[in-house]
Amino acid sequence: MSNDSTAKTLIVATILCVVCSVVVSWSAVSLRPLQEENKALDIKKNLLMTAGIVESTAQKKEIEEAYKQIEAKLVDLKTGEYVTDIKPSEYDANKAAKDPKRNYKIPSEEDLGNIKVRAKYGKVYFVKDGEETKSVVFPIHGKGLWSTMYGFLVLETDLNTVKGIGFYAHGETPGLGGEIDNPQWRAVWPGKKIFGENGNPQIQVIKGEARDASKFDIDGLSGATLTANGVTGTVRYWMGDDAYGPFIDKYTQGGGE
Repeated sequence: MSNDSTAKTLIVATILCVVCSVVVSWSAVSLRPLQEENKALDIKKNLLMTAGIVESTAQKKEIEEAYKQIEAKLVDLKTGEYVTDIKPSEYDANKAAKDPKRNYKIPSEEDLGNIKVRAKYGKVYFVKDGEETKSVVFPIHGKGLWSTMYGFLVLETDLNTVKGIGFYAHGETPGLGGEIDNPQWRAVWPGKKIFGENGNPQIQVIKGEARDASKFDIDGLSGATLTANGVTGTVRYWMGDDAYGPFIDKYTQGGGE
């Protein structure tokens, strides 16, 4: 067959495409466990950073050692009771949220985070010092302007006082909504209160700067009103009666774990 023939050109191109496809597919499959491991490590790191346990420069060994301070439990969000027949480490809330048998459709009037469906169960992380709980970490997520924002909210053991907040995955606009990553903005949160006297979440990201005396107001994000509203809605939803509210009530009324 002539080197200049159309048939030979097509055959060579087809063989190259097949070989490249096989190589790419093999790489994707073989690297998936490593990718999943790195993803899990990054989530652990962000949880620990938000809780104030490690710095952003922490490496794998330090992260794994520090994570020994964390005790994870699974909670039925409807009842607030612990789920004891599933290991928290084996439960994936994101996958459960996509499963009609394991998810919960959020009523539109309750969906402050604009997420539509969530898993029926949620994880709660306890930061321990020996047997003593030092703080409690709640995973949260909700819609901003462009993306779903995934993060952690850390509360003191009264489950009302904020100790920290951090978002580890989002697609908000850099320099605008992306300022939710700014350490200076996150530093405004510690000490703020979640619940008002009526027991409902009152914390909010406002326009402009919050008054020093305000217990509930967080400085706004310049030029990013919709992202700021998304953060407010996200926190209020997950702390409310349709999410972690029943657990928070049982925990505080029972004096802890």
